[in-house]
Amino acid sequence: MGPAYGEDAAALRVGEQVLVASTDPITFAADRIGTLAVTIATNDIAACGATPRWIMPTLFVPEKSGATSAVTEESELDRIASQIDRAAHEIGAAIVGGHTEYADRAHPLVSTTCLGLANHYIPTGGADPGEEIVLTKSAAVEAGAILATDFEEPLAADLPEDVINAAAAGLDDTSVLPESVVLRERATAMHDPTEGGVLAGAIEMAVASGVSLELRREDVPLREAVAAVCREAEIDPLGTFGSGALLAAVPEGEGTEAVAGLESEGITVAVIGRVEASDEPGVRLDDVAFERAPTDEMYDLWE
Repeated sequence: MGPAYGEDAAALRVGEQVLVASTDPITFAADRIGTLAVTIATNDIAACGATPRWIMPTLFVPEKSGATSAVTEESELDRIASQIDRAAHEIGAAIVGGHTEYADRAHPLVSTTCLGLANHYIPTGGADPGEEIVLTKSAAVEAGAILATDFEEPLAADLPEDVINAAAAGLDDTSVLPESVVLRERATAMHDPTEGGVLAGAIEMAVASGVSLELRREDVPLREAVAAVCREAEIDPLGTFGSGALLAAVPEGEGTEAVAGLESEGITVAVIGRVEASDEPGVRLDDVAFERAPTDEMYDLWE
């Protein structure tokens, strides 16, 4: 598998296994950028049915000015590097290389390359008509956590502390490795919705597969705290950063079994729609058709 729309990783046959490789950058999300850098890269590997094994992060840390600049830069670097190390350890991946430099920029940037091994590669574009679409955990897990950390002060004016803390806790629940292990035994297509959220992820799967995904908004799982912070920020939770959820197509009639298998592992999941044949690939969310992924709504908050 080489470069293609909606496909977040490359796949190369190595002996009896498949080597899956992906690279992904992240900026903004300042409070836990190191954690998310590992998560989004390893999620791309897990969504292909592979187990993340090796990580190589590249860090660009903003240069500071003034007498304390060296101390400030070193503290920022240590903070991000510690997050990367801890996140990689929790997932079971090894940091085998990387690069660090100071740069003339306002925000840190981390671009992470991840490699993993699979017995069977699962593409984004493998969904067939008649299949069922499932989504794990909740829409906007990542967005809710970013809002609760990077924008905690303005949110605190109107939301209770326990709601903000509950949304922020989503940062520790953004890996899709656990559910990918369960779903890769039956899924024909998998995709982790990141920028643009569940809606963008579904559009990418539909277009890559050459089908239409018929989704029901009311069936998309959404955590209460995430809904609250998104509502306060006036952001549609289906249209913003969605790491933490895994979108998958499973054969017709196997949605119930997929849900049962995931729930037995303590993972929230729901059947949110089905795959239909179409000459105009895209997503129909309730009565609204989408053929192109919209811009993530959260970017406006950083301007």
